[in-house]
Amino acid sequence: MTTATPDAQSSGAHPRFAEALRELGLGDVIPQVRRFPDATRTAAEAAAAVGCKLSQICKSLIFAADGVPVLVLMDGSSRVDVELVRRELGAGKVTRAKADVVRETTGYAIGGVPPFGHRTRTRVLADRSLLEHDVVWAAAGNPHAVFPMAPKDLVTHAEATVVDVRERTS
Repeated sequence: MTTATPDAQSSGAHPRFAEALRELGLGDVIPQVRRFPDATRTAAEAAAAVGCKLSQICKSLIFAADGVPVLVLMDGSSRVDVELVRRELGAGKVTRAKADVVRETTGYAIGGVPPFGHRTRTRVLADRSLLEHDVVWAAAGNPHAVFPMAPKDLVTHAEATVVDVRERTS
């Protein structure tokens, strides 16, 4: 039995995200959420705060594929190759979504978007690079809080398709 409100508030998880965790049967994740006094809005800030590798941060990025929002989960040390996303989706054009679209689609501000528990259902792509770790850290609905999860579980709960959309450096 989980006691929802106090755990969510003390952990720093956004209330909507804490509710999503409970609905998914993941209430035990709520006490694992770590809140920091300084923002963890960027992957580098989150990695420094947690004390993990940059690649262990899971970025939740919203793109627009022919105007339709799509979520891409990417490791913190990599960039998304929008051309690979475009090909994966069979879209004509893929661009980064504007801040208002991100908030409207997910219910969260940029820098705090979790990998699931969004206001609306979107297609989700997860880059294979996330699976290289035992644990990754993702935003818990606000720019000051993150939570740990095994990447395979994160992909499952986000209902993501595992793809290769990481920008290659030559």
